[in-house]
Amino acid sequence: MLNVGIVGVGSISTSHINPYLQNKNVKLMALCDINEQRLQEKGKLYCVDLLYKNYDELLSNNDIDAISICTWNNSHAEIAIAALEAGKHVLVEKPLSMTVDEALAVEEAAKKSGKVLQVGFVRRHGENTKILKQFIDNGDLGEIYYAKATCIRRLGNPGGWFSDKSKSGGGPLIDLGVHFIDLIWYLMGKPQPISVSGNTYSKLGNRSHIENLSFYKAADYDPTLNDVEDLANAFIRFENGASLYIDVSFTLHAKEDEISTVLYGEKGGAEIEPELLLISEENNTILNITPQIDNLGFDFGSAFTNEINHFVECCRRGKQTIAPVADGVEIMKILNAVYESAKKGKEIYL
Repeated sequence: MLNVGIVGVGSISTSHINPYLQNKNVKLMALCDINEQRLQEKGKLYCVDLLYKNYDELLSNNDIDAISICTWNNSHAEIAIAALEAGKHVLVEKPLSMTVDEALAVEEAAKKSGKVLQVGFVRRHGENTKILKQFIDNGDLGEIYYAKATCIRRLGNPGGWFSDKSKSGGGPLIDLGVHFIDLIWYLMGKPQPISVSGNTYSKLGNRSHIENLSFYKAADYDPTLNDVEDLANAFIRFENGASLYIDVSFTLHAKEDEISTVLYGEKGGAEIEPELLLISEENNTILNITPQIDNLGFDFGSAFTNEINHFVECCRRGKQTIAPVADGVEIMKILNAVYESAKKGKEIYL
């Protein structure tokens, strides 16, 4: 049995806790949160008796083998390093950290500890991602030389810590963009990034005055708090000549929400968001191919279950995770370069 603790029991923790409870090789031993009321409520809900307000106390429990870190972004690196030094395996929600230096410190701690450090790049674990990767690895798309991703929310600033740069590190780029940059980079075969040109815009705020249109609000939503960007876009060049364009927003004067992720290769192309679709050629004819699978789109629940089960197996069997700390470092370099490029108004070389 793998004895697991959860640090941070806010909304995303549910996506970790439920798969752990469903895994026959896991015992959910402990929960930790600085919010005592929420901690007590979650402890009662999930029948967990070991409740900690301080993560150091949880880490001092030698019976706990592994933890999931589901806290604010600004504490990811700190808790991950402490957990690794305490001999725990770690699954840390994306992003790995707030800065590249922090990411490198986590990587060093992981190397010294010999423990599993898995970054929560959950879209790598989607069933549609797994299927597309099989086609890519088989060479059906050929060399992938260009990709683009869009994740536009017209009214989707969740407020709370998401809108507090000191806790989040930024807005839609670090919250949403991290998923799509990582997904494309992973499917491209993880080419070395060499330069980034980006822009960020803070024009609209959280638009809490809008009526007649509902949107997700964080548990601690505050309509007066917002110092993160509304919109970010970036163009990323890779050493092998491939390139990636992405734009993401929390709020934008757009007709509707939009999500799209497309990859283009020399032999074929693929859409993975909003639904999996393959584009190919045969007998001098272009074909749009729809796979016959249960779910063409990204299924949030099953992807988290796959992610947690993969982490558990890596911990128990000593397997290499498909989302290692080194990948978390590379993605942090890209994210930080976007923000730096936007601030300086010029391309940043990595």
